[in-house]
Amino acid sequence: MLDGYGRNISYLRISVTDRCNFRCVYCMPPQGREWLDHADILTYEELLRLIKVWNGEGVTKLRLTGGEPLVRKGLVAFIAAVKAQGGIEDISLTTNGSLLPPLAHDLKAAGLGRVNISLDTINPLRFAKLTTCGRLEDTLKGVESAMVAGLSPVKLNVVLTEALTMKDLAFFAELVYNYPIAVRFIEYMPIGGAGESRAPDIATVRKLLDQAGRAMLKPAGPVRGNGPAKYYRFPKAQGAFGFITPISEHFCGVCNRLRLTADGKLRPCLLSDKEIDIKTPLRSGASDRELVALFRAAVAAKPEGHTLCRASGFPDFGRSMSQIGG
Repeated sequence: MLDGYGRNISYLRISVTDRCNFRCVYCMPPQGREWLDHADILTYEELLRLIKVWNGEGVTKLRLTGGEPLVRKGLVAFIAAVKAQGGIEDISLTTNGSLLPPLAHDLKAAGLGRVNISLDTINPLRFAKLTTCGRLEDTLKGVESAMVAGLSPVKLNVVLTEALTMKDLAFFAELVYNYPIAVRFIEYMPIGGAGESRAPDIATVRKLLDQAGRAMLKPAGPVRGNGPAKYYRFPKAQGAFGFITPISEHFCGVCNRLRLTADGKLRPCLLSDKEIDIKTPLRSGASDRELVALFRAAVAAKPEGHTLCRASGFPDFGRSMSQIGG
């Protein structure tokens, strides 16, 4: 399925819930959000139907997000059902990792291939402040459980905030030397209600990593997955660093994804409020052909690129990151 700019749309990110056990400051407002009613969230049966229909339109890769996807009951069985339907080549999960240890092996057995785990700092106090209610030790246990279960490659998502310090970078440098982990630094996107950030920029982080790793980073090939990161490695390191720049050096020209929110809205672009309602027609008896038409409409509506930049400021978004699914 090609969009109007020749991009092959093969990747669907599905938010299975808007709920989360953390309250990260860049993801939702400090006061939190009013959760969706359960009746407003697409059921697993509805999601399975959409996946099957849209697989016929070229969707072969899925990423499950939230909120925190692991707070939704039945996720392991849902992944197994997706695999049983056939047609989906790759299923991955974005998580804060805190709930992963007792589920990692079952998720792998069900058909989950990979996980991305959010880890913005390894200082317990700064971690608790950034997540509002999270415990660093829980997320670190989640990282370990993912590696043991073979959910490979494990990728750590580090959103650049003022919490990041040289001690964090030294920890991440040691990690990629010793383990086949991809640590990805992501530019802060102010759509969670927290406003601007005093975070270091990507160029600064790269220079500091050269110091922390006592070697110069060298460009490297991509790490398995569907993401837009540009990767670099230290000599002889098992893992790699990735840099994701949605604002300063956007990658819209190669974007291959659509997003489905927990309440059934199909979004052609993360950084746009445009949505196409899927839930209403789905629950009103829409045929497979009609669901295909809605998918094609979303693909056709996908913009050439977003227009955000730090110089011109950021508009107010109708939803926070926790409501979109990232």
